[in-house]
Amino acid sequence: MSLTLHLGDEAATTALGAAAARCLPTAAQPFVVELAGDLGAGKTTFARGLLRELGVSGQIRSPSYALLETYDAGGWQVLHLDLYRLLDPEELENLGVRDYHDGRCLWLVEWPGKGEGYLPRADARLEFASGATEHTVTLAAQGAAGAAWIAALNPDTGS
Repeated sequence: MSLTLHLGDEAATTALGAAAARCLPTAAQPFVVELAGDLGAGKTTFARGLLRELGVSGQIRSPSYALLETYDAGGWQVLHLDLYRLLDPEELENLGVRDYHDGRCLWLVEWPGKGEGYLPRADARLEFASGATEHTVTLAAQGAAGAAWIAALNPDTGS
């Protein structure tokens, strides 16, 4: 299942992140979302909208330099990774990401291709693209949990 949405501005991308938070699965298992696209396409903006909706207050930093930010929010342990600066996927071992494979852990992974082989299987992939007047995002399910999440986000069928 896939869905393409047209996002007019940053506020629309933030709103999509908030809606995505409201549609997260209720099962106590990890949920992995890959955030792909060029620099400035809206990946971090989406993540901020999602984190705000889950109740994160204060500054939400892009993990561009630290590679990893964690949050306890909305009953989830959220792991926000930005792998743009990752030189070798093995570096993920030093970040201790193996500790986040159990329970209600939400993975938001920017630049997932840079961590190939060291990341858990994604439930959904969001491909962000920026244009002259609007951004688009294509949401693609990678399994049953991802398909249910995308169906709930679909304005024609879900919330």
